[in-house]
Amino acid sequence: MDSGIAFAAVTTRNEGVRVTGKVGFSSHPMIEHFKFLAAHAKCTPKITIPAPSAIYGRPIRTPINREIYPTLDPFFDDLGKAYRKAVRAFADAGCRYLQLDEVFIAMLCDDKYRQQMKDRGDAPEKLGVLYGDLINTAMSDIPSDMTITMHLCRGNYKSTFMGAGGYEAVQEILFDRVNVHGYFMEYDTERAGGFEPLRVVPKGKTVVLGLVTSKSGTLESKDALKRRIDEASRFVDIDQLCLSPQCGFASTEEGNILAEEEQWAKLRMIVELSEEVWGR
Repeated sequence: MDSGIAFAAVTTRNEGVRVTGKVGFSSHPMIEHFKFLAAHAKCTPKITIPAPSAIYGRPIRTPINREIYPTLDPFFDDLGKAYRKAVRAFADAGCRYLQLDEVFIAMLCDDKYRQQMKDRGDAPEKLGVLYGDLINTAMSDIPSDMTITMHLCRGNYKSTFMGAGGYEAVQEILFDRVNVHGYFMEYDTERAGGFEPLRVVPKGKTVVLGLVTSKSGTLESKDALKRRIDEASRFVDIDQLCLSPQCGFASTEEGNILAEEEQWAKLRMIVELSEEVWGR
């Protein structure tokens, strides 16, 4: 068992991953989840899986059997290949919209986290490049009609967070290096910094502004959200922008501190406001 990860005022369960053999791909349990969703959906079904960095990015060292991987380069090479096969397996099952939940590129925006990674022997400036390249490898065998997005989050556990910091520290990795089609970006509090990094978003890519918090039930003001969308559009064309919650309403089974009806109220408001700003 690993030690838990410290969030604001709470620590996660003492659970983690151990690498005891060669990393490879045989199947993914959420392919069956996707098939169930696709059988019941009336629009394009979307599924989310952890990004490759999830196995290594926690600020405690991942237990990796050094007899299997005396050095880490072969481990990351095998990890990328396994993800490429997994993403292709989702595609072969009919998935055309897959999202990678990328916490640890966003966490590289946090000075405290970067120091934690240095203290354990890693170079934060190299980790961002590594994580970005793993994502590119993961999506290197997708069909031409498949969309891959990434969700950037600084932690969401029992309505608490793990890190803070603006996207400037990773903007080149996100927008110049990673080949995803869109970005779901946490922007519900000042912890995420300003919209200035969006000025380097390439044409043809989409940024989904996570302006609506999933951490509390307080319903945001439409006027306040419109002002923030206008502010973001100073740096990237408004036609490249969308609106969403900043994270899932229950990233773990413990859930967040808000009621189900409060969640639905936020989703209804997002739909209404999106139609007001961008039309149907």
